[in-house]
Amino acid sequence: MSFTTRPTLQGTFGMVSSTHWLASQSAMAVLEDGGNAFDAAVAGAFVLHVVEPHLNGPAGEVPILLAPAGGEVRVLCGQGVAPAGATVAHHRGLGLDLVPGTGPLAAAVPGAFDAWMVLLRDHGTKDLADVLKYAVGYAEHGHAPVENLGAAVETVRELFETEWTSSAEVYLTGGRAPRPGALLRNPALAATWQRLLAGTAGAGGREARIEAAREVWRTGFIAEALVRQAARPTLDTSGAHHTGTLTAADLAGWSATYETPATYDWNGWTLCKAGPWSQGPVFLQQLALLPPELPAYGSAEYVHLLVEGCKLAMADREAWYGDAAEVPLTDLLSDGYNAGRRALVGDKASYELRPGSPGGRVARLSTHAYTVVGDRPGHDTPGAGEPTVGADGLTRGDTCHLDVVDRWGNMVAATPSGGWLQSNPVVPELGFPLGTRLQMTWLEEGLPNSLTPGRRPRTTLTPSLALRDGVPVLAFGTPGGDQQDQWQLHFFLAVAHHARVRGGLDLQGAIDAPNWHNDSFPGSFYPRGMRPGSVTVESRTPAEVVEGLRRRGHDVTVGAPWSEGRLCAVARDPATGILSAAANPRGMQGYAVGR
Repeated sequence: MSFTTRPTLQGTFGMVSSTHWLASQSAMAVLEDGGNAFDAAVAGAFVLHVVEPHLNGPAGEVPILLAPAGGEVRVLCGQGVAPAGATVAHHRGLGLDLVPGTGPLAAAVPGAFDAWMVLLRDHGTKDLADVLKYAVGYAEHGHAPVENLGAAVETVRELFETEWTSSAEVYLTGGRAPRPGALLRNPALAATWQRLLAGTAGAGGREARIEAAREVWRTGFIAEALVRQAARPTLDTSGAHHTGTLTAADLAGWSATYETPATYDWNGWTLCKAGPWSQGPVFLQQLALLPPELPAYGSAEYVHLLVEGCKLAMADREAWYGDAAEVPLTDLLSDGYNAGRRALVGDKASYELRPGSPGGRVARLSTHAYTVVGDRPGHDTPGAGEPTVGADGLTRGDTCHLDVVDRWGNMVAATPSGGWLQSNPVVPELGFPLGTRLQMTWLEEGLPNSLTPGRRPRTTLTPSLALRDGVPVLAFGTPGGDQQDQWQLHFFLAVAHHARVRGGLDLQGAIDAPNWHNDSFPGSFYPRGMRPGSVTVESRTPAEVVEGLRRRGHDVTVGAPWSEGRLCAVARDPATGILSAAANPRGMQGYAVGR
């Protein structure tokens, strides 16, 4: 890479990369205090809830990929399921054909808090109070908010002032949105965590106190407040007031679980992802579709190849991925299947949604799957990237990411999301809102991603861990909804196949390189539209590449120069013990720290 905005950090003690500098530094403080990567990740995650509330919250969700030193890579699933009362019939009975993009009707069982507790209990070394103190401090005493937080609040000002008044109490203090240079406090959130800690202090040892905190979340005062909030009629994107289906039994009956990752071997690397209840295997399918020889990095031919492969993988995601059916992942990643699919990539851009037939199966898609952007009056945003609030007034959130590696070789990648301030009103007693992940399900029976009680909505969240010759060496990920595995593939190929620097992986150069995305498939977010043939590139993309894509038939939009891709990454060289880290400069808030 010829240009980077920052150096790729290198050291031997510990490295953290996240989407906000306060989370990165808080996680680093835990490492400095003798904690391991998992302790640090939990501390950083709870700070992200405070400083990026428009991007994630405790009642959202998080998939976590963890690689304990000398152990096996595991997935810790912090994606909650649909409540028992969340059925297609129930939503259809309300006159809905899509799950709303906001409001309690779209709330799955909250998953993030329990996942972080399970990680801390099983793999951490610190007490809960030791890792929560950073988040409590910022919530109680305040932090200087990033500009994007205030901008997000301004887009929903009228909603907060007229309907979601509990949110206005936190985010429109004195009638003013959060702004840089003025402290933003969330005393209700600080009080929630302080009450939690006080109530669990006498529970015994470290693990007992964590277990007591889990019980407070699932059955105590926090659970009671969440259930009360779900029962409050709330204005959502359907234009009507609805109550949710979340009950005390739903909260009490769910916990985060460990799983074996989905994997794919490519050129000496093994890529690890969450299973097809996430979009993670899309990354693996894109790798499987690559030919043995790749075109010149960054050329029009190269971008065309990756975009067309993404379209095929995303079509398969739409047809086959979900928690409501058995997913034929072995077939989807098989050599024979991908040889056939690879042959579909021609010299011209495809404008069709073309799911495959793994094992001879016949694809069935939602009736909404072919909705093209603009087909619905007033809904001109594709909903294809977990964007912030759109010009159409629809309220969508975004996502965070966090990677940590420590001096012992422990490594973790996590993508917290959901429960953002635009999703639901702030629960007055708690200081944070419910999530809206059920908007990703379909209100049609018999699909892999149909709304089904006890089943996970297919999430877009997709952190990554990469092994080299069987040893974990790289953790990475990005916000961005449907764009995540597009941006990550470009990053990974730049790191693993195209460039090295100073004897190590060029993480920062791969992050800084011009990126792109396409929306030629059904978006995961309300209102679920797509833009066939579309490709959006950064204006730093060479003119000859843009022209080459247009000659191949792509509908190219040239965006802002630093608008595509928001990656974080950490790495470890097992031969030397050297640790590396880098973070996205786009948006001016992601930072890597380490020594």
